[in-house]
Amino acid sequence: MKKIINPWKGMDGYYCFGCAPNNEAGVKMEFYEDGDDIVSIWHPEAKYQGWVNTLHGGIQATLLDEICAWVIARKLQTTGVTSKMETRYMKSIMTTDDYVVLRARIREQKRNIILVDASIFNMNGEECTKATCTYFTFSKEKAQKDMFFNGCETEEEDVNPLI
Repeated sequence: MKKIINPWKGMDGYYCFGCAPNNEAGVKMEFYEDGDDIVSIWHPEAKYQGWVNTLHGGIQATLLDEICAWVIARKLQTTGVTSKMETRYMKSIMTTDDYVVLRARIREQKRNIILVDASIFNMNGEECTKATCTYFTFSKEKAQKDMFFNGCETEEEDVNPLI
């Protein structure tokens, strides 16, 4: 997998709850490209629990929404907004797990409306939560002007994010 370079890292005023590395309250996700998929390895913590040792459903939805946005950024080289999200919680995710794996990919594209499928897998590889995000994408010109987005590239070398 190739690590995706965060194009906003170091930008003044960038405090995204999902992916800003300097947002102390945030989840600080990082992303990788694996073929058609965008992948994130995330480490749950007790501060994100709902019930005892159980990852809060709202945090799960946040993780899924964020990885869908990164699919748009990397695969389509633009930005946009989630206009609809359908989430299915199938199995509890434990905050005591060392990590979870998120995977997302484009399912369908109709002009500027994109369907992205995403899932969260526990350490045992079991699919626990899945979502489909309907994304409204901006033109590349609008993304560059209003979102300070000039594209999303990957690092040169393959990496294993679990090491």
